[in-house]
Amino acid sequence: MQLIEANGAKIPAIGLGTWELRGRACARLVEQAIRLGYRHFDTAQIYENEREVGEGLRASRIRRDQLFVTTKIWTTHFAPNDVERSAKESLTKLRLTEVDLLLLHWPNPQVPLSETLGALAHVRKLGLATHIGVSNFTVALVDEAVATCPEPLLCDQVEYHPFLDQARVRQACAGYGMAVVAYSPLAKGRIRNDETLMTIGKAHGKTAAQVSLRWLVQQNVAAIPRTSKIERLSENIDIFDFTLSDDEMSVISAMGSAKGRLTDYGFAPKWD
Repeated sequence: MQLIEANGAKIPAIGLGTWELRGRACARLVEQAIRLGYRHFDTAQIYENEREVGEGLRASRIRRDQLFVTTKIWTTHFAPNDVERSAKESLTKLRLTEVDLLLLHWPNPQVPLSETLGALAHVRKLGLATHIGVSNFTVALVDEAVATCPEPLLCDQVEYHPFLDQARVRQACAGYGMAVVAYSPLAKGRIRNDETLMTIGKAHGKTAAQVSLRWLVQQNVAAIPRTSKIERLSENIDIFDFTLSDDEMSVISAMGSAKGRLTDYGFAPKWD
């Protein structure tokens, strides 16, 4: 498995996103993913599946130091006192002593960012999280976060796929030595029938989805595709035996625009 290096961490390039995965099915899928070679798992408080993700990790009997586990604090827990309590609750559910990465799930303008990040940095100092970072932050918010956080930030986790241009966020993160982690890297399934990606895929004996994930990884971006199907699990991780040419990379990059965003809520920041 290729690793994405940033601010002292090595993040497995492909992980399993677990949004909307629930119950026994979630635990079984996590266990199966480990058998197939996955080592990077992404959950969040708001997903209400941290317990099941933890069950899947334990059932696999894999050594803890071989895993990279991310969870995220929801916006209603951003007051400094809530951040630590919230992190401890997540660890209790996961039955872990620390997560590899703890993120702020979305920006929350109601609480001063410096206060939330101060508390997040404290959580890292306590050893509850090896690394800390942010999610769904714009360039301006990344700038503010880096300027005010007393500890290094590992990444900005954002929606990123061939239909959405994220060049500005990528550039900002690169300037700070931060990684970009892509959620919805397959555009919620819309990638699969794209003619351009299918044509490129045929030349390599790969699917449109595999081309999309390979395009991300070749930009040094980690991707966390979510699936509930075992066959997709193996497809999504089988991208390390081919390389896209510079021309192919350019063609795919040209597909992106600001209009390609699929995850947008009323509380979202003003996007770049």
